[in-house]
Amino acid sequence: MLYGAGAYIWWGLCPGFFLLLLPAGAPEVLAHRIVWSAVFLLLVLAVARRLGDLRRLTLKTWLQLLIAAALISVNWGTYIYAVTTGHVVDAALGYFINPLVSVLLGVLVFRERISRWQAVALVLALVAVVILTVELGAPPYIAVVLALSFGIYGLIKKVVQADPRVSVATETLAAFPFAAGYLITLEVLGRGNFLDHGTWHALLLLLAGPVTAVPLLLFAAAAQRLPMVTLGLLFYLNPGLQMAWGVFIGHEPMPLGRWIGFALIWVALVIMTVGALRKKPAEISADFVDQVQSESSSR
Repeated sequence: MLYGAGAYIWWGLCPGFFLLLLPAGAPEVLAHRIVWSAVFLLLVLAVARRLGDLRRLTLKTWLQLLIAAALISVNWGTYIYAVTTGHVVDAALGYFINPLVSVLLGVLVFRERISRWQAVALVLALVAVVILTVELGAPPYIAVVLALSFGIYGLIKKVVQADPRVSVATETLAAFPFAAGYLITLEVLGRGNFLDHGTWHALLLLLAGPVTAVPLLLFAAAAQRLPMVTLGLLFYLNPGLQMAWGVFIGHEPMPLGRWIGFALIWVALVIMTVGALRKKPAEISADFVDQVQSESSSR
């Protein structure tokens, strides 16, 4: 339980870490996160003696993971932008609706059948998005981009056969040349922040790698020890903590319409969870395994 709770609490408190990386902008922070995650995960694979798995990946798998790398970069970059511009609540909304978007994409892409519980949950989520759009005067773009980028990322991960550690390491390696090139360009042009704000700030940027990878390792340990349903329910610690951060620490506005929209999302998630718990244990495990492998990589 401690491993699972630790992973999700870590993810839920990430806004505090990314705010420490200012004045570096979201693109620069994203690039550092990719570069140092790749380095850290290569070290993890080396210690686990799994580096050889990278060489055994097929060209098809590399191409699939290259697309996954682009999607997770969009997800990470959008999240960092949300945190550093005072939209943590919008980011939390994106992670709350992730499971609902995944169900919708499963229906549209894989022609999966949904239960009445899931159908009701999707309708409630749609109504919530409409209410939030009216309240904000525009669609909740940050939440939608986070949910869609992760949802499509999950579809790709569903067909990729690879150890999660190897898979995530491959994704960061695929994005590494672009991220490293961007950081080098910034420094050459004198616009980078890596060496301009003291040793402490440089160390924090470097720590973006371990901050990304450590909760993945905690999650992997939890997945081996906890029942799937327990781990799935712990997932909501992440957006719950993010929302609390945005409201109580970031003092982001929460007018009545926004509360109503979030309340509908929560009701939809309760309905979908109850529907899932009514399945047979084997069905729950099969559904959850697919979701877990993609969720753990997206943070």
